[in-house]
Amino acid sequence: MAPQSPPARLPVPPPRAAPLRRRPRPEPRHRVGECDSPVSPFPGLPRFRFADSWLFLGVRQIGDSTARGVTLRAAGSGRSDFSCATKASEDHSGLTRQLLDFQHDTVDETDGGYDPFSQLKERFTDFKQRNYVENFTNYQKLAEQQTPEFMVVACADSRVCPTSILGLQPGDAFTVRNVANLVPPYEVPNVLVVGHSRCGGIQALMSMKSKKDDRSSRTFIRDWVSLGKSARLSTEAAAGNLSFESQCRHCEKESINSSLLNLLTYPWIEERVKEGNLNLHGGYYNFIDCTFEKWTLVYRPGLEGGSKYAIKNRSTWS
Repeated sequence: MAPQSPPARLPVPPPRAAPLRRRPRPEPRHRVGECDSPVSPFPGLPRFRFADSWLFLGVRQIGDSTARGVTLRAAGSGRSDFSCATKASEDHSGLTRQLLDFQHDTVDETDGGYDPFSQLKERFTDFKQRNYVENFTNYQKLAEQQTPEFMVVACADSRVCPTSILGLQPGDAFTVRNVANLVPPYEVPNVLVVGHSRCGGIQALMSMKSKKDDRSSRTFIRDWVSLGKSARLSTEAAAGNLSFESQCRHCEKESINSSLLNLLTYPWIEERVKEGNLNLHGGYYNFIDCTFEKWTLVYRPGLEGGSKYAIKNRSTWS
């Protein structure tokens, strides 16, 4: 009897692959960063998480001028003191002039070479992310009033920074820094005059009566801020129809340009500027919304039919 062949085996289907399981998304650590969040009251705008709270950023439109604002709101929290609205800038016809009462041109120039302000811009951005955001409530209180306990007078030497060596924070002390010894002007290629928002000195300047002041009522502060009288006159001409607060904000920037022009009254400074060995810059720090404006004053001697002064390289860091 012939041997029988073994029965044919049916093909065995391959084993079904196990379904992929998504790993649970880890909770973000306590740092500023964009991530998923609950429903935002501002659709399409970035959202940030701080520990167990959510921070929503929004933009609002005010009147016929665009105001870049930041609306801060902590979701899932009962804290209402964290909510605020700030304005980074406000366009107005009365605030277009940034120089004094002389004619000027606006020059759009950018150098393709080394920019000495690039590092300052990076430091400012780091300060805003690490310091301003973490101490937001304190900065809002300082925006309303300041009660410093010290007045610190220190040397202008770049190696001696009283805020660093004493650990001074905004609102701790009035700080005055002057040159304690002779420094050749050609050793410094850039002079930066920095003003700031809600300056008490500028408010005092704008509050002075236009009539001749009684000498018996004059004080050191009053005499000192009188040095910015030209900035006040320019402000009254350009923004006299605005509110007192808006006039002060305008004058805060005008006074910076006034100081830059006063620097040119020193013959050795004017000579260095003419030769191109010294640059004069203006800066304006708005601590309400933590922005920094920077510009450069251009001096063009011997120019006929126009102004000797112009503004170039204007930028805003935010």
